[in-house]
Amino acid sequence: MPDLTVPPTPPTPPVPLAALLAREDLGLRQIAGPSDPDIAIHWAHTSEMPDPYPYLLGGELLLTAGVHIPDAAGSGTYFDDYVARIVEAGGVALGFGVAPVHDTVPRALVAACDHYDLPLLEVPPPTPFSRVARAVWQLMAQARLAELRRVTEAQQSLAAAASRPDPLPSVLRQLAQRVGGRAVLYGPDGTEIAGAGRGAGAVGATGAGRGAGAVGATGAVAGGRTGSTGTGTEAGRGAGASGAEVREALAELVRVVRPPAAPASTPTSPTASPTFPVSTPTPTSTDSTPPTRPAPTSATDTVSGIHLAAYALGTGQGFVLGVAAPQRAPGDHTIASVAAVLLSLLTGEHQSRTGADRSSALVRLLLGSPPEDVASLVGGDRWLVVHALPDAGPAPDPVATSALGAALGSALIDLAPEVVRVLVPGDREPAPQPGWTLGVSAPVAPEDWSAADKQAARALARARATRTPLVVHGASGRAGLADLLPHDAAEEHARTLLAPLAAHPALVETLRTWLSLHGSWDRTAVALAVHRNTVRQRIARCAALLETDLDDPDVRMELWFGLRQL
Repeated sequence: MPDLTVPPTPPTPPVPLAALLAREDLGLRQIAGPSDPDIAIHWAHTSEMPDPYPYLLGGELLLTAGVHIPDAAGSGTYFDDYVARIVEAGGVALGFGVAPVHDTVPRALVAACDHYDLPLLEVPPPTPFSRVARAVWQLMAQARLAELRRVTEAQQSLAAAASRPDPLPSVLRQLAQRVGGRAVLYGPDGTEIAGAGRGAGAVGATGAGRGAGAVGATGAVAGGRTGSTGTGTEAGRGAGASGAEVREALAELVRVVRPPAAPASTPTSPTASPTFPVSTPTPTSTDSTPPTRPAPTSATDTVSGIHLAAYALGTGQGFVLGVAAPQRAPGDHTIASVAAVLLSLLTGEHQSRTGADRSSALVRLLLGSPPEDVASLVGGDRWLVVHALPDAGPAPDPVATSALGAALGSALIDLAPEVVRVLVPGDREPAPQPGWTLGVSAPVAPEDWSAADKQAARALARARATRTPLVVHGASGRAGLADLLPHDAAEEHARTLLAPLAAHPALVETLRTWLSLHGSWDRTAVALAVHRNTVRQRIARCAALLETDLDDPDVRMELWFGLRQL
């Protein structure tokens, strides 16, 4: 089954250093290091330790007032060692607070930051470090809010696209528009089924197609989301890569997602495939079965500045989503994951052979084909009809009804206002379901579906009247008096016996229910959903039309025998 869990929200985006310098209320000034607009800060940290390395995680703007600087630091290697440790720990910028310890930023510190390409910011005396840290968090919150809004709008547009008459191309168009690139859906054989968006350059159009197509050919995953049983992978390539390098990068991506399996009859060797070489694992035991690992649920790569991603749709059918974009924003991963989930639903049951067969069966029935001619399309030659009503609530909702069908092992469900009907393969044995009252017919051939529907209705009425979770029609399985007579003769006798009631179906059903419940007025009223006085009036009417005494056990037995034949 596909993993249809809600995709993760995008991570909190970092803050561009330029955005922090643009805050006039802070008064920060860069006095050393590169002025690269791509420099981003993940958080701010204050430390007066002479060696801050053990206290940094990477991505910090380190703030210091220089309390740790010794008097003779300018004549030695102190500042070089200090800045080198910050860069080694992954710090992205250094903020030096002027006053109260130092009136100016030490020149040796400026030179060291220029030497190690570490941006150095001068923090003026009126600006406390806490205000700088708060500004960083405010900018991060604003960026995250904007990214969440973008992801939410994308989710809404993708959901709306999935409900259109042409859902597959609509979802792909929306995805391509949201990531600013190209989105392609590939079939199980690796061929392109549908695509949308610009190619993100020649490499993007070619690369995404080759990469996702190859993944699809091996049945691997497409997408940027890491599932619970797999891992994502990402490799970088420099701009200007040749076509051969792009193809090799995509081949590597396919190998990481799912290594090709060797035939069971021959051992795997490093030369088993000239296109996708696979190394032979070293056996650790006498077991000849090669070790296996779960395939990643996603894989990404960057080739010639084009970001590629492959997502395997969770239908188990081998469909793959490929995405190529010139840039990768924090929310793109989530947006592509949402599209993958929707495409999984769209390429699932409706695209499978089972779904197509059910659709064909419905069309043939509507066009007049007899049930026995279409039953083979939905599987099985014996069937059960189940009638169900919820124990609480006026009417079942679609979600609860789908859960009931899944529990009974069938997707052939009719959600009618008065009762839920489920067509179940005859080899299954329905069990009581919590929160439901069930009536089950005897196993029948397709041509007897109509009779089984009536059996299930009667069984449900008896189950409700007796407050039994499940009643199966003819569950005793013992031979009765009817088995001693030819069916035609028994049916003719029943029609003659009950002829006075033939024009009154409500009286026949009331008499049948009343006799099955041993003449109980209250239970019959519950089963038929009428007042007990209505039951009394109908039974009295039956006695008058039949000109017999319904209190006589022999009469009741003969009438019950006749009703069982109809």
